[in-house]
Amino acid sequence: MRIRTCSAPLLLLLLSACATMDPSPGEFEDPSPRLANLQRAALYPWADDGHCVVREASNEWPILAERCFYALERDRMRFRDVTKKCAVASAPAVAAAVPFALALCVFASPAVVTGTVVVIGAVVVAAAIQEAINTHQRNASRERAKLQTQPTPAEEPLANQTPKPKGSPIGDIFPGPTDSPTDRLKCEPIPVPRASKDDPHNECADKFPPNRYPGMDVSVGGVRFDALQVGVRVLWEIKTHQFDKYNAFVQKMEIDKEIKQIQKERAIAAACGYEFVVGVSTQAHKEALLRRDDSLNVVVTGCTR
Repeated sequence: MRIRTCSAPLLLLLLSACATMDPSPGEFEDPSPRLANLQRAALYPWADDGHCVVREASNEWPILAERCFYALERDRMRFRDVTKKCAVASAPAVAAAVPFALALCVFASPAVVTGTVVVIGAVVVAAAIQEAINTHQRNASRERAKLQTQPTPAEEPLANQTPKPKGSPIGDIFPGPTDSPTDRLKCEPIPVPRASKDDPHNECADKFPPNRYPGMDVSVGGVRFDALQVGVRVLWEIKTHQFDKYNAFVQKMEIDKEIKQIQKERAIAAACGYEFVVGVSTQAHKEALLRRDDSLNVVVTGCTR
């Protein structure tokens, strides 16, 4: 079903504006466009349980957005043209349709721009979208398994080979530890009760990423994380300290403590195949962390206390 409330001239004008929006660092870069679209759509509430998204997911995002915009629970969403790239949608000739046109232009942007689309309340991934993501990942796992089990060319008998030292660029003839089922099980995300009793912190962890398990921490590899982002393999550590109000000495002590914790959590996340993001309330807190480790992925949530 296509959107019926836009005239053809307006839709052409709108999509022209959206097409000029430049990609941002937050744009999905998954090698499968279909999976990337499903993961992006999982962040939003859908009145049709996600069936339109699953049907259109193989198209480019602007096409999916235009065809499925009608199915969004738009009363729970706010659309903000923070990049000012959708100004053409507000032209006087189409003034009567400005709110709808502006919202569609923002939503249809090929890039994910923080703050442009805001969802009110927690989001539960639509069942059809979650099933499509699971199916894609199962198929990808089977393909990887097939590649790993393909026969390799015959090699010189082991008895005739000279053992190579560990770390040799030629390779090691002695097999190392394998990824056992037990190891894989440890990397499965397990919802666990919140470790923090800080309500503002927990509310931020649920709503900002947003959290796949609202009201719960998630344990991966034996380490607790504040949130597992809906629809994607991204673990979050949330900080809501009033960092800007600390004096210089306390700020340094806080950063020293956080860096040790964050680097440990990032290592576990990476070992289990997850991305890792740190959410902080202020730009000053973000800059302080990046001065210590500029390889971190730090996002300003704006969550207040």
